[in-house]
Amino acid sequence: MNLYELFVKPYESYDSLQIALETAGAIFGTLSVYFSIKKNIWVYPTGIISTLIYVYILFNFGLLGDCLINVYYTIMSIYGWILWAKNSEDHVHVDVTWATRKEWVFASFLFVFSLAFVTFIYYCKPYIDNMEGASFGLYHLDWANWMDIFTTSIFLVGMWFMAKQRIENWIFWIIGDLICIPMMIFKGLGITSVQYLVFTIMAILGYLNWKKSFKEKSTIKS
Repeated sequence: MNLYELFVKPYESYDSLQIALETAGAIFGTLSVYFSIKKNIWVYPTGIISTLIYVYILFNFGLLGDCLINVYYTIMSIYGWILWAKNSEDHVHVDVTWATRKEWVFASFLFVFSLAFVTFIYYCKPYIDNMEGASFGLYHLDWANWMDIFTTSIFLVGMWFMAKQRIENWIFWIIGDLICIPMMIFKGLGITSVQYLVFTIMAILGYLNWKKSFKEKSTIKS
């Protein structure tokens, strides 16, 4: 399979609105990650625009897990926006720290809960989609759907850690982004797959930047 078949051919059947929306979602999503690296509160308004666009796109492409996680992103972005504004001295930038053991326990609960919940949604999907002769089950899932369930749980934890200004959030973004690259290509969302490649690189930079910032802050305090 060549680059044309991967990144161009799928879009021949899309209308201009679909292409424009995916492009806009990718641009605002990239801006959101950039502002996150800089620990800038603009991560949230740009992120909200991107997630709302992807709620529509992913629902239409049958990726219910990622669709739901983008609904969750929107809600968490509002929560994170309020939290960052409250914890920021200049109402723009925040300090970052490592997660506590208690937070890791809660994050583990979030991960397991998400796996169970999204699997249940997929279990009900034939009925939700009003398939003819539909019956409940997971028989209709392909490998991308199973990966969607897994990445949804990864991103849910990552988003929660980010709202709490915890450095570990980047580890979850890196893992999830790497998985999403082939998944989005398989689903015919070439633009989005490139976005996740960019996200992976930016997440690595974000991890290094937040880690460096914490170290510098700790040095100043000591």
